[in-house]
Amino acid sequence: MSEALVATQAPGADTPVPGASGARQFWRRLRAQRAALVAAVFVALLVLVALAAPLLTTLEGQDPTTYHPSLIDSARGGVPIGSFGGAGADHWLGVEPQTGRDLFARLVYGARVSLGVALAATVVQVTIGVVIGVASALGSRWVDQLLSRITDIIVAMPLMIMSLALLAIVPSSFPRPVLVTLVIGLIAWGNIAKIVRAQTLTLKGLDYVSAARLSGWGTWRIARRELLPGLAAPVITYAALLVPMNISVEAALSFLGVGVKPPTPSWGQMLTSADVWYQAAPQYLLLPAGALFVTVLALTVLGDGVRTALDPRAASRLRVGTGRKNESGTGKEETA
Repeated sequence: MSEALVATQAPGADTPVPGASGARQFWRRLRAQRAALVAAVFVALLVLVALAAPLLTTLEGQDPTTYHPSLIDSARGGVPIGSFGGAGADHWLGVEPQTGRDLFARLVYGARVSLGVALAATVVQVTIGVVIGVASALGSRWVDQLLSRITDIIVAMPLMIMSLALLAIVPSSFPRPVLVTLVIGLIAWGNIAKIVRAQTLTLKGLDYVSAARLSGWGTWRIARRELLPGLAAPVITYAALLVPMNISVEAALSFLGVGVKPPTPSWGQMLTSADVWYQAAPQYLLLPAGALFVTVLALTVLGDGVRTALDPRAASRLRVGTGRKNESGTGKEETA
C-alpha cells in the first residue's frame, strides 16, 4: 500500500492484510484441503525423483541410453525376456522391447524432461503475459488497442497446429527440449495477458493506486509497488493450472514425433514407440501413460487447491455436487 493512503486512512478503517499474514492464511486454507495436500506431496516427490534421477539410476546400476540386446527375444520380435518385461534386481521395472534399455531409468529421466519443459514454458508464458497485460492496461489508448489485438491473435492461434508447424521447420541440431519450451511459451501466453490486463484495469481504480499517483509516483513505479502485489493471486492461480496443460502439450508433441527426439527420454516420446507393444509388453505402455496421467491429475488438483486458497470465496471445482453448509447460518446443507 502506498504511503499516501496510509497517511490519510481513518483509524479502524479496513486495511489490506499484510504479506506475512496473507501467506499464513493461504497456507491454512491450503492445508484444510486434503486432496490438494495429497497432490502437493505427490508433486514434491515427483520433483525430487526427477532431480535425483542420476542418483537413482546409479543405485540401480543402469542408465537410460545403454542397449541390452541379450535381454530381448529377437525370435519374438524383440519382446523382453522374463516376466513383467524382464523386471528384476538389475532392472527394477524391466526393459524396453527391441532395445533392452532400462525402463526405470528412462521413466525417471523422462520426468525431468516433461516437468522441466512444462515449468520453463509456464515461466515464459507468465512473464510475457504479465508484461503485455500490464503494459496494455497502463499504456495509452493506441498502445492498449495494439497490444489487445496482438493478444487476440495469439489467443486465436491453434496451439498444436502452430507448434507442429514451427517444430517441423526448425533444424534438428537445435536442442529439442529448449525448442519445445520456447514454442509453447511463445504461442500460449494470450489468456494470461487478458487476465492480467483485466485485473490491472480493476486495480487502477482503487484508492491506494490513486493515492500513489497523486503522490507523484511514475507509472512503472506504481506498477511495481502497487499493482504487481495485487496481481500475484490470479497469476499464481493461472500458472498453477498451466503446468499440467503444458505437460500434456509436450507429451502430445513428442507422441506426434516433433517434440523431444531419441535418445533423450520423454514420457510422450516413450508412448510413441509403445503403442504397438500394448499386448506383448503392456508395462512399456502403462508405465509412462500412468505416470503422465497421475502427474497431470495431481497438478490439476493442486492448481485448483491453490486457486481456492487464494480466493476463499470461490468454491473448489472438485466439490461440485457435494453438500456444503448454508452461508445464512441456518445449519442446513445445500447442493452445489
